Amino acid sequence: MRQSLPAVSGNRLIDSLPPGRDTIAIHFVQAALYGARRQGLSTDSVLQYAGIDPSLLEQSRVRVSPSQYTRLIKALWLLTADEHIGFGRAPRVLGTFATMCQLVVHGKTLGQALERASQFYRLFGDEWSIGIVRDRHEARLQLFIPRDLDPQHFITEATLMVWHGLACWLIERRIPLTRVQFAYSQPAHIGEYEAIFFSPIMTFDAPQTEIVFAADYLNLPLQQTEETLETFLRTAPAQLLVKFKNTNSLTSRIRELLKPYLGSEMPTLDQVASELCLSPQTLRRRLAAENRSYQMVKDDLRRDAAIHLLAQTEMTLEEVALQLGFSEPSTFYRAFKKWTGVTPGLYRQMQRQ
Repeated sequence: MRQSLPAVSGNRLIDSLPPGRDTIAIHFVQAALYGARRQGLSTDSVLQYAGIDPSLLEQSRVRVSPSQYTRLIKALWLLTADEHIGFGRAPRVLGTFATMCQLVVHGKTLGQALERASQFYRLFGDEWSIGIVRDRHEARLQLFIPRDLDPQHFITEATLMVWHGLACWLIERRIPLTRVQFAYSQPAHIGEYEAIFFSPIMTFDAPQTEIVFAADYLNLPLQQTEETLETFLRTAPAQLLVKFKNTNSLTSRIRELLKPYLGSEMPTLDQVASELCLSPQTLRRRLAAENRSYQMVKDDLRRDAAIHLLAQTEMTLEEVALQLGFSEPSTFYRAFKKWTGVTPGLYRQMQRQ
């Protein structure tokens, strides 16, 4: 017998949550700074501009907001005068990505656009390479970046995200990935890959780094023009690093189901399974395949909402705890420290310094 989800009254907190990725792991902040620091540049001003306290870099569980991360990337471009923010052996002139987009937006199909983009970047040499390969059934976007230039895989992850996001924008459709392969071992931040590289098959230590999708997408006509490109370029490519959202994963679907219940009693696993027309056992098994559990999904949702409220509102800590459904502020304090490694008060102080 199907168990319906409990009724819940409107929650203003839902409307205030940012779109796309709700928070960004501090790992990506640490990794983004590598190129500039390798060149001997001081990154203090970059962190200050982004509103990220340097002491947060030592807290492995801390997360930052999408707006902070976007400001960080933009500041790194200016600091390094390099669209690859210091990860290459030679800088890539600011405006290169925009010029490439102005070229590819005139293509007829997605396949033609991606091939033009690949040809454009080959003009800068073969230190890095990215290209599109297709057969009858599959299209493979393949990337090679020397390991010594990208030891934490940051620029590899970012490049794949940007090109995938660009492809989706060009045809105004999200392109689901059928397979993702990486030519390196599984990283410590593997839990973040569900949000950015979700696919039925994810392989490490592969011969080639590539994202794979159905070849039919390459035949679709472009939906963008020079006029829409102007708006797109006001925020791209930085926004492509935070707006990418895998709406097909089970974790994402459960998060959307649970958002209205922030601040009230959450549905049980059995109720969520029933709503998704799954058995509880199947729900647990499929979440495990995404390196998640139902409790982790609930905790991550509350954590992201807490970070947003602490950084973006003037609520007291007690009001934040109440908004998130904690009966006692002390319970919220303990939970937040478990999630991020610091207390909510210290986190807010660091964010606002």
